[in-house]
Amino acid sequence: MALTVSVALCTWNGERFVEDQLRSILGQTVRPVQLVVSDDGSTDGTVDLVTATIADWRIANPGAQLEVVRIQNAVTLGVTANFAGAIAATTGDLVALCDQDDVWPPSRLERLVSEFASRPSLLLLHTDAALIDASGHPTGESLFDSLGVTAAITSAVHAGNAFEVLMKRNIVTGATTIFRQRVADLAAPFPSAWVHDEWLAIVAAMLDGVDLLEEKLLGYRQHGANEIGVERLGIAGKVRRMLEPGAERNQRLLARAKQLAERISALSTTAARTAAVGEKLAHEQARSGLGRRRLARVMPVIRELGTGRYRAFGRGAADAVRDLLQPL
Repeated sequence: MALTVSVALCTWNGERFVEDQLRSILGQTVRPVQLVVSDDGSTDGTVDLVTATIADWRIANPGAQLEVVRIQNAVTLGVTANFAGAIAATTGDLVALCDQDDVWPPSRLERLVSEFASRPSLLLLHTDAALIDASGHPTGESLFDSLGVTAAITSAVHAGNAFEVLMKRNIVTGATTIFRQRVADLAAPFPSAWVHDEWLAIVAAMLDGVDLLEEKLLGYRQHGANEIGVERLGIAGKVRRMLEPGAERNQRLLARAKQLAERISALSTTAARTAAVGEKLAHEQARSGLGRRRLARVMPVIRELGTGRYRAFGRGAADAVRDLLQPL
C-alpha cells in the first residue's frame, strides 16, 4: 500500500509568500492526503489568503481528496511550539514540514516518498535546497553550501553516522525534512531548549534512521525577514562571531545537553550512544563553567582539549579558541 503524506505548514504574518507555497503543495505529482495549517496568531491577511487559495483549488479540482486541518493559536507560541501542534495533528504515514515562504518543485513529494518506500529503516530524510530571493529567483547558492555541509559530512551521513555529525552541530533544516510518524511519536513532547527540526533529527539519528539527499528539492526563500534563515560568513564574520559574548550560548547548549540526557532512556539506542550523550553533557558543563577572566580559562580549556570532547562535539580547536577569547 502506498505511503500517505501529511504536510505540516506553519504560518505567521506570511501573506506575502504563502499563496506561492500553498499552490506548490497542491500542485505536487504525488499529492498529500492531509494538509495541516497552523497559524501562530497572524495579524495580516494570511489566514484569509490560505482559506481563499484552498477554496480556489477545490473549485478547480472537483472530487480531489485532501483533508485540511486548520489550527488557529489564540496567542503566538513561537516556531517550535507551533510546529509541535501542527505535527501532533498529522495522521499520514510520513510528515513533511513546510515553511510559509518557500516553493516546492512539482515532483518533490514523489521523490521523497520513493526513498521511504524502498528503505523501510529510513526514519527521517532531509535535502539540499536552492536559495531563492524574495522574487523567487535563484541566487546561485545552495543551502548545503551556505551551511558548510561538506562532501565529508554527506559521506558520513550516508555511511550511517548522522548521530555523530549531529552531536557536533545541526545540519538539518526543517523546511527540507520529511519523516515517519514514528519519529513524531518518539519526539513528543518537544523539549524547550531545542528547535523542532534539530530535535526530530537527533531522535531519528539515535535510531540510525537519518539520511540526506544532495538534490535541491526546495526553493528556500531568503527575504530578510525569515524566522530562521541562512547566512554565509566570511573570515571577518567568523572572527566577529568568535568574539561575541558567549555566556548565553553556552547556557543554551548546556540546557539542550541536559534535556537530551533526560530523554535518552526513552529511546531504544545503544550503550555507546547513551555514553556519548553523557560525554556531551560533561563537555557543555565544562564550557559553561568557564570564568569571566580569560587567563583563568586557559587550564580548564587545555584539560577539556585533552579529553577529545572539543573534537567529538564541535569544531575542535576552533571552539577551544572561541572559549578562550569570547567575553562571558
